[in-house]
Amino acid sequence: MAESTPTVIAIFGPTASGKTAVAEEIARRIPAQLVSADAMQVYRGLPILTNQSSHPTRLVAIWDLDHEASVGEYQELAHAAIDECLAAGRTPVVVGGTGLYLRAALAELELPPAPTPGARERLERLYDRVGAEKAHRLLAERDPVAAAVVHPNDRRRVVRALELVETGSSLRPARDRLWTGETRHPTLIAGLDVPREELRRRIEERTRGMFERGVEDEVRRAIAGPISSTAQHVHGLREIAELPREEAIEAIVTRTQRYAVYQLRWMRRIPRLLVLAGDRPPAAVAEEIVRLTAR
Repeated sequence: MAESTPTVIAIFGPTASGKTAVAEEIARRIPAQLVSADAMQVYRGLPILTNQSSHPTRLVAIWDLDHEASVGEYQELAHAAIDECLAAGRTPVVVGGTGLYLRAALAELELPPAPTPGARERLERLYDRVGAEKAHRLLAERDPVAAAVVHPNDRRRVVRALELVETGSSLRPARDRLWTGETRHPTLIAGLDVPREELRRRIEERTRGMFERGVEDEVRRAIAGPISSTAQHVHGLREIAELPREEAIEAIVTRTQRYAVYQLRWMRRIPRLLVLAGDRPPAAVAEEIVRLTAR
């Protein structure tokens, strides 16, 4: 927790840990404005698949699916949204499971320069043309440090690393751009911890619920139009488009569980994180957070 009284609340945790429900409960107790820190909820057209809240939330459904999202662009919008909330006398509640977006919203991050227009598409074509091994060998020649931590078959990260090299930056800079204990405003960062078995149960329940609410029709409408390379990473998009229902459900649950493990690793690295038990009613967690910020 920041040394002075927090003016911003941030809630992080693995998918299905109840972040959004807790944030909504906080907004029922104090004058607050929810601000999303989710890399996929920025897209409109997939409200079911990206689990968008019905509660008014800043930075949700702000871009069409053909928009190439970037952390730098998001950071500028997030800082403005948070500052506007504070100026209006409301508490910004930054909520999401994308660690990079959470940190971008809360801190002044040293982000790499913007890539040359069309660079990503050109490098994706290069990767597909020469193959994984040759593309990775090219990365090793240009940035051996980045190549050492990227698997050749990880097309997205190989392409991103090559893209960064062209801007004079690196996927693994000498100084960590991301992890800083400093935030722009005094901030309480709460991390929701849910037992692994309970998290698995929630993930499967939420996935089946998406299908009951019509996610298949939503995806069919979405893929009928152009989709950016970033929007294509929405969990479940490919599975629903390509697999029969039960197979798609199973694949989404498995992929989401793996992503939850990744999010938990992120959570452990967040400076001054306040870990709270997330296997309680959201109202109870919200009460605890409100009480802590009122000290």
